[in-house]
Amino acid sequence: MVRHLRSEANAGRMLPFVIEYQGQLVGQLTIAGITWGSMCSGHVGYWVDQSVAGRGVMPTAVALAVDHCFRAVGLHRIEVCIRPENGPSRRVVEKLGFREEGLRPRYLHIDGAWRDHLVFALTAEEVPEGLLTRWRRSRPRTAPRDHQNTPGNAGNPGN
Repeated sequence: MVRHLRSEANAGRMLPFVIEYQGQLVGQLTIAGITWGSMCSGHVGYWVDQSVAGRGVMPTAVALAVDHCFRAVGLHRIEVCIRPENGPSRRVVEKLGFREEGLRPRYLHIDGAWRDHLVFALTAEEVPEGLLTRWRRSRPRTAPRDHQNTPGNAGNPGN
């Protein structure tokens, strides 16, 4: 798996990241399916340990990765495909303001069957100020800020 990730990253088709929280590995995020040319897009896949779910770790990591893709890498569009029953993943993209575009029937083969996925997307023009800035601005002022969720601590490039 690590060899595959490294090979795809070196070929410019994938950006793998690990997610640390308070010094512990708690998740992983990958920008995969990177396509260049007239498309300039990729899709995000992620998981996070249940022990940190609901603390803003994954929305922060997704926002940082999307900002990196739009600003430094030069992608134009990012998609996230989520199984309809996956409420926690849907909440991540809803918090970040991804636009729901529709259903992809029988999109991926998971657990022995072809599973439907909802498609969410965002383009660079939709977040000129950056996704992290937009998300932080949308959060309630009364919510305590977790100093661990700073750009330097939320996600590190995977090796």
